[in-house]
Amino acid sequence: MRILQLTWEYPPRIIGGISRVVENISQNLSKENTVYVITFSDDYERYEDHGKLKIIRVPKYSLNPLNFVDYIMLMNMALAEKAIYISNKEGKFDIIHVHDWLCSFAGRMIKNSLRIPLVSTIHATEYGRNNGIHNELQNFISNVEWWLCFESWKVIVNSNFMKWECERIFNLTQDKIEIIPNGINVEDFEDIEADISFRRRFALDSEKIIFYIGRHVYEKGVQLLIDAMPHILEGYSNSKLVIAGNGPMFHELYSMTYRYGINDKVLFTGFISDEERKKLFKVADVCVFPSLYEPFGIVALESMAAGCATVVSDVGGFNEIVRHAENGMKFYSGNKYSLSDNVVALLLNDQLRHKVALQGKKDAKEVYSWGKITERLQKLYSEILKESKKMEWFNS
Repeated sequence: MRILQLTWEYPPRIIGGISRVVENISQNLSKENTVYVITFSDDYERYEDHGKLKIIRVPKYSLNPLNFVDYIMLMNMALAEKAIYISNKEGKFDIIHVHDWLCSFAGRMIKNSLRIPLVSTIHATEYGRNNGIHNELQNFISNVEWWLCFESWKVIVNSNFMKWECERIFNLTQDKIEIIPNGINVEDFEDIEADISFRRRFALDSEKIIFYIGRHVYEKGVQLLIDAMPHILEGYSNSKLVIAGNGPMFHELYSMTYRYGINDKVLFTGFISDEERKKLFKVADVCVFPSLYEPFGIVALESMAAGCATVVSDVGGFNEIVRHAENGMKFYSGNKYSLSDNVVALLLNDQLRHKVALQGKKDAKEVYSWGKITERLQKLYSEILKESKKMEWFNS
């Protein structure tokens, strides 16, 4: 097959979790197919040829957008223009896969110009991210998400939670939605050793590290983790919270640590490289992801794959990945006392911590490997292509 992946982010441009998801499915699909990834570039156009994997980075038109929506529209027009050009020059694509609403317009233009089936993955919804629709921009984005689902032959979601959410918000029928979870490359962590000298950059040898990585936004719940830290320190005083990543809430979160008098027990690293991220997973004693909304939760899989005891809130995809006290720990979402109790339980009980870490690593490898995930995705593509050949519109 000749597969087109449309995404607004792709490594090294990483805004959220979509970037690594598209990277992994594209790399795995390219073992048996020709895969084109057309994505956004912040500066100039680049074409990368990796054999059966082609990556084309396209800048938006050099105009000054008036607002965020204009910015997205300019990006989509540039992506669609490039995709149609490549199709005419190098051969027609068999299928288009659009990731989230940000590339919806390009996906529809390519679908109708080339007469090929469109598949979309809804990684999260605007309704879910904001716990409802509260303004005109959010309403616009939610409408575009519905429109993308309507235009798609199949809508892929990564969890039962997201299936339920899309059925409810977009009035989708069950037969239009396919659940294909995100995956993890366990081998990425197998060659990473626990580096003591690296660990000492973040904590004393006597301290146990509690690690969080993610965007500093309300939905990720990092404010709840800081809120729980005084209670964690009451239960286990010799602990250190390391917070990696950045986002609009950084200054507010930083101020919280001073307000609670725990600034010496909380370290903000800012943005870290992939190598540092993997090393921190390896040296951390407990990883905590306190999201208030989480469609899937690939960070939990990364923590599990690295062999770190993982604590998550009981929401969305986390609730499906983690089995309490078996391959991780779950706390009541939004409840700082439940969060602190679970973290302290792991810090005090080495046997429990090692048990959930070992089972978590096993589950990450056996259930969520990218090889198995992309097999399911390729099977879905094949079924759609077979069905589309029966329709006159796609063959005219």
